Amino acid sequence: MIEKNISLKNYNTFGIDVETDSFIAIQSEQQLVKLLETKKGSPYRVLGGGSNILLTQNYKGLTIVMKNLGIELVEETSDSVVIKVQAGENWHDLVLWALENDYGGIENLALIPGSVGAAPIQNIGAYGVELESVFHSCKVLDIEPLSFKTFDKKACSFGYRNSIFKKELKGSVIITSVNLKLQKKPHHIQSHYGTLQTALDGKSKTIQTVAEAVIGIRKSKLPDPNQIGNSGSFFKNPIITTHHFNKLLKKYPELPHYPDQDGCIKIPAAWMIDKLGFKGKRQGDAGVHKKQALVLVNYGNAKGSELLNLAKEIQELVFKEFEIQLEIEVNLL
Repeated sequence: MIEKNISLKNYNTFGIDVETDSFIAIQSEQQLVKLLETKKGSPYRVLGGGSNILLTQNYKGLTIVMKNLGIELVEETSDSVVIKVQAGENWHDLVLWALENDYGGIENLALIPGSVGAAPIQNIGAYGVELESVFHSCKVLDIEPLSFKTFDKKACSFGYRNSIFKKELKGSVIITSVNLKLQKKPHHIQSHYGTLQTALDGKSKTIQTVAEAVIGIRKSKLPDPNQIGNSGSFFKNPIITTHHFNKLLKKYPELPHYPDQDGCIKIPAAWMIDKLGFKGKRQGDAGVHKKQALVLVNYGNAKGSELLNLAKEIQELVFKEFEIQLEIEVNLL
């Protein structure tokens, strides 16, 4: 049933109060197809868990929220399984389900907010693991001509917090389910990533202890969207050349850094933002979190445009000081 003039405050983790002209929650692929058959030529957009977006204005069209649910086993070998997960499933709930069944591969991605359908778009990642590492395939609805297609890993063109769905196919396909390949007898456990390794020091390395450590770290560093509006990391960690890094190192010998592909260097965006005095800074109800400079927060009634203006100010000063152009990670709508 399509509802009219609905606030999207409860459908985005920033808690931005904007309205959509019409709204519907989709429970199945068939319902989605039937809906789009009637909406040809009319404006609409699709939301998942609303955890990686910043809504900056009211929407003159139909907002579709994916609420199709279900997890099923589609392939099994002696050491792995392939599961099919509907796009509307909550990502963290899926991680908990995998832990209960002793399936390994996504434990490092615990407590990441959002829906399963949104995970490939962003190629979500944390603590040394990205979705790409367990991704098998996904089913998408091609809006023109309303036909279903399957994308394997190669077709998704995954990159750092990026994919073909965020670039070339943005707005032209809708992910309806995702297939993941998980370990039945987890033997490859990623536990050597910075703070995670420290948290696990002296403990047995299992998918359960890794997930517990990740959850503990995230809770200590990142604000709960249910308590204060936010969308997690607002900016990507920039990757720069060795030459650029060496130039910065002369001015900032303490500059933290991590090796990346092709001899490049990854720099923590949070460190630069903090260095410029933005951590804990507040402009009305828009601010930078007091514990994590990479997270912008809504203290109550901030507008999306106010948070975007704060983000632009951060980008300008980071570029001025470090000659690095910070890239916004969240989707601006």
